[in-house]
Amino acid sequence: MPNPRILTTTVGSYPVPEWLAALPSEQAVIDATRVVFSIQRQAGIDLPTDGELYRFDVNHPDTNGMIEYFIRPMAGISSACGRSTTAEFSQVAPMGFRRRPAGVVTGPLGEGSLNLLSDCSRAASVAGGDFKFTVTSPYMLARTLLDHHYRNFERLTMALGEVLAAQVRGLPAACIQVDEANIPGNPKDAPLAAASINLVLDAIGRGTRRAVHFCFGNYGGQTIQRGGWKALVAFLNALHADHLVLELAHRPPGDLHALKDIDRAIGLGVGVVDVKVNHVETPDEVAGRIQKAERTVGQGRVQWVHPDCGFWMLKRSIVDRKMEALVRGRDKYLGR
Repeated sequence: MPNPRILTTTVGSYPVPEWLAALPSEQAVIDATRVVFSIQRQAGIDLPTDGELYRFDVNHPDTNGMIEYFIRPMAGISSACGRSTTAEFSQVAPMGFRRRPAGVVTGPLGEGSLNLLSDCSRAASVAGGDFKFTVTSPYMLARTLLDHHYRNFERLTMALGEVLAAQVRGLPAACIQVDEANIPGNPKDAPLAAASINLVLDAIGRGTRRAVHFCFGNYGGQTIQRGGWKALVAFLNALHADHLVLELAHRPPGDLHALKDIDRAIGLGVGVVDVKVNHVETPDEVAGRIQKAERTVGQGRVQWVHPDCGFWMLKRSIVDRKMEALVRGRDKYLGR
């Protein structure tokens, strides 16, 4: 059958299987990634993700490794954070939900041992088709660091963007997605965030889709950013993205109206599955949310539907049923 005009995808993470957490190994990660892809394809997801299982860190379960996985391997960053650096970070207070920095910048940033190609290639070897690979935004990473080298937030953010840009070149995925969960609550930094994200997007190879995911925080299932999409429209329009992946199921109804002003050259991805609740949506609920989105932003503007954010903190039984409901609801709405 030809592809439907609205495609389904997941945002990134999948709950770490208990057997992987109990006995982690390289082979177990490969096996678990194969399982995650298979579950999504059986549910009918058009563009699955690898589940981000390679990032899991038992010491940082609340963010599913989306910070430490990128920060720790980089050259120029020390993970030695004692009393004095923790106290200094608390004075800067760039992120309310972190009491200590993810690292201290002590010199020029470099790739160090960061190797996204290795993890992306491992996923590609068991994907069984097209898939999406995810990368945390340089702006979000910058806000978790204590900077003792650049002494300038803009220079630090752009340096992170350069490191990540070098990492995304040539990745064997159909789509590369940049994840940003901090700028929605800090719209004043929009120009800097857009410039650093565009560094990464522009480095993605031709023929590979470029997506950017935004949410208002998903820290242990909690919303941590205040604000709305209206204040971010100019920022979203400045991104060199093919499509956006936006949290909307857990947002106020009025947020949809702001999306009418998004550049038509940028495809809209609409969150229609709430990841912050255990309730499993019915296909009717999903179809109704898609219908409401299209009636608000215009017929044909919605290209993707998906969960609001990653699934890592939910039980697998709930996640699997939510994915099935996503596909069945999309199909119901399109009359397939």
